[in-house]
Amino acid sequence: MPDVRLDSSPAIPMLTLPCPPSAVPCMESSAQVRLPQVQSKDIRIGTAGWSYKDWDGIFYPSGMSHRKQHPLEYLARFFDTTEINTSFYGPLKPEWAKLWCRRVAAVNKNFLFTAKLYRAFTHSPIPVMEPTSAATIRPTDEDEVRTREGLDAIASEGRLGALLIQFPVSFKNTSLNREYLDRLLRQFIEYPRVVEVRHSSWNDAETLAAFTQKDVGFCNIDQPLLGRSLAPTEHVTAAIGYVRLHGRNYEHWFADQGSDSDNRNDRYNYLYTEPELAAWKERIESVAERALTTYVITNNHFESKAGVNALELKAMISGKRVLAPPTLIQKYPELRRIADPAEDFGVDFGPRLPLRA
Repeated sequence: MPDVRLDSSPAIPMLTLPCPPSAVPCMESSAQVRLPQVQSKDIRIGTAGWSYKDWDGIFYPSGMSHRKQHPLEYLARFFDTTEINTSFYGPLKPEWAKLWCRRVAAVNKNFLFTAKLYRAFTHSPIPVMEPTSAATIRPTDEDEVRTREGLDAIASEGRLGALLIQFPVSFKNTSLNREYLDRLLRQFIEYPRVVEVRHSSWNDAETLAAFTQKDVGFCNIDQPLLGRSLAPTEHVTAAIGYVRLHGRNYEHWFADQGSDSDNRNDRYNYLYTEPELAAWKERIESVAERALTTYVITNNHFESKAGVNALELKAMISGKRVLAPPTLIQKYPELRRIADPAEDFGVDFGPRLPLRA
């Protein structure tokens, strides 16, 4: 693999607080919950979601929907985690969650999920008409009951690595919003919580201190920098480190946010360059030095560009060549620099090896 050089962008100030031993979450639930078994300074890289129509014939073999193999069984041979996206649009059905756990366990016993909290708790129901704030978020008791049922189905199997609580850029650091966030974090205290905020007003010492005191992870993100959007950070405020890469598609980032049409996927049509990933490699390794487990999630899912960049980061951090879906290498031949095709997609890839010694 060729030498990787960092880009020449100016350094971004880093605000960090030490992660105390007590930052390991203690889960309490009506369900029988098992904490995931993780290695020290563990880095897990994966994609945001796995079920996309435009991944057929690119990440997955053509006609994957007609095969007996579940897509998760295929994806879990290349990655050790994935972020559940469907839980954002509605509470998970427990039977689905149990099925997913069985599917990944069959091929990768160390696989962990992260899950996004249902948007009823984090977004205005009509974001196009009104910005998200504590005054516009309106979850119900039923929302909480159904959300817990789905999360507990994964947590009880010991496969819930983190609950991602994602707010939009319109959710600013105000006293009212801080009070709401504090209540929400207590509401789901039994889960390993990570908060993603996208407005730069949250990037201050007070927020980091509050997250550390509550054992809540700070999600470090890469996104188009428009207005007061949060710039890249490398904060660690709990046992969990978390990084999400959304892409840098400035033209379409705020297009069609209120629509469920396929046009909104254009905002994730971005492929990170090697220098851009190299800068994030340095940040990820900094986070991993201070966290027990670090999750790195690529969300630029258009035509599985997330899969490409996740594999590239995996190779960069491990310093080794990686296996990749043959169809993905055909679509993105630049992967040949760091990846070999897994010709037999039913092959046993062997035990999981740590990304870092």
